[in-house]
Amino acid sequence: MKITLPLAVTLALLSPASLLAQAELRPADQARLDGYDAAAGDALLRALAEGAPDDVAALTTALSGTPAVAFDPSLAGDWKCRTLKLGGPAGLIAYTPFDCQITLRADGFEFEKLSGSQRTKGRIIMRDGRAIYVGVGFAAGETPPDYPDLPEDFRSDGRIQADVAVVERVSPNRARLLFPAPAVESDFDILELTR
Repeated sequence: MKITLPLAVTLALLSPASLLAQAELRPADQARLDGYDAAAGDALLRALAEGAPDDVAALTTALSGTPAVAFDPSLAGDWKCRTLKLGGPAGLIAYTPFDCQITLRADGFEFEKLSGSQRTKGRIIMRDGRAIYVGVGFAAGETPPDYPDLPEDFRSDGRIQADVAVVERVSPNRARLLFPAPAVESDFDILELTR
């Protein structure tokens, strides 16, 4: 489904002023974003050294293409999403695709991973010139709180965790969410989006 909005509405939706209220991050999540480059580098080295050939090929595909800031109305719609977990006990694991959805709202975007045992739900916001995903990861069957409702000192209990990621667009049909230092199972996660 493609949503077309008048240019004036689109510009108002995507302006930094309209998104300022959404840009508050918990200190621990800001620290994860601040450590993005180090987390990515360490996890990639380990994934390439320890990953099975098919998983390394999936990783290469997920990271191919010139990244652009992912923040325009054409993001809205249904996506297939594939999780790749780098680092952690296995070095690299590439899962089969699941279903995700991006919804354009009056104040930005909502993102949700709709299927699989591990899910996430939250907002895509602009922060420091990057599109950032801020949400809550949860086990299927759980009812997660919204990110702003998490206590400042919240720690993952394995069922619910705070999620933060950089969102990049590679083409009209490819995007990715890059999660530095996720709360469970790995050192860096990639959620590859295709449609």
